[in-house]
Amino acid sequence: MKKLIVITMVGAGLLTASCNTKQNFYARVTQKQSVAVKKGEVLTVDTTSSVIGWKGFHKGGFAPRWGTLNVKSGNVSIQGGQITSGNFIIDMTTIKVDPASVVEKDKSDDLQTHLKSPDFLDVEKNPVSDFTITNVTDLQKATIDAVSGANKTVSGNLTLLGKIMNITFPAKVEVTDRSISIHAKFTVNRTDLGIQFGTSEVDPAQWMISKDIEITVNVRAIK
Repeated sequence: MKKLIVITMVGAGLLTASCNTKQNFYARVTQKQSVAVKKGEVLTVDTTSSVIGWKGFHKGGFAPRWGTLNVKSGNVSIQGGQITSGNFIIDMTTIKVDPASVVEKDKSDDLQTHLKSPDFLDVEKNPVSDFTITNVTDLQKATIDAVSGANKTVSGNLTLLGKIMNITFPAKVEVTDRSISIHAKFTVNRTDLGIQFGTSEVDPAQWMISKDIEITVNVRAIK
């Protein structure tokens, strides 16, 4: 029983959206695409103000867990006020669990350790993840369940756990004379990303873990 409780609690920690995941935009995941060609001025990602957020939950939206990942490095190319290309390296070893999301006393460290294990991110073998832009276009219609102010559709190849897939999602892109910022919020099915823990129909300890992960992107690049 103790093992069942721990596994269920820990597994929920990787993933999530909110209590009602259908209010979040579901990213489209397809096969990898050709990478966008660099054009124009290259801006460097400000790693001090750039962060990736994650949120996970039990099925039905219960007991959410959340935290962050650091952006290790990256760059964005712009021409005529538009993004032409970009590459971002995410340091998977920096995954953090917000203690406020774990009601069980002193369990946030256990959850953090589990997320780094081969059950989930296997950071020893895969210390970084890579996202490379393949296309950025104007958002064709308002997407009410996306990040507020979304004005672009961003597609990019994500390398995670040795697998490359293309992810498409709406984003709010803001360009100034000195910087560019990208904000996004979307949900993705973690099995599409190769994270299979908690999907067993045989093991009752895994039945309560949602397959959805809510991802938030806040990236800023500067001249």
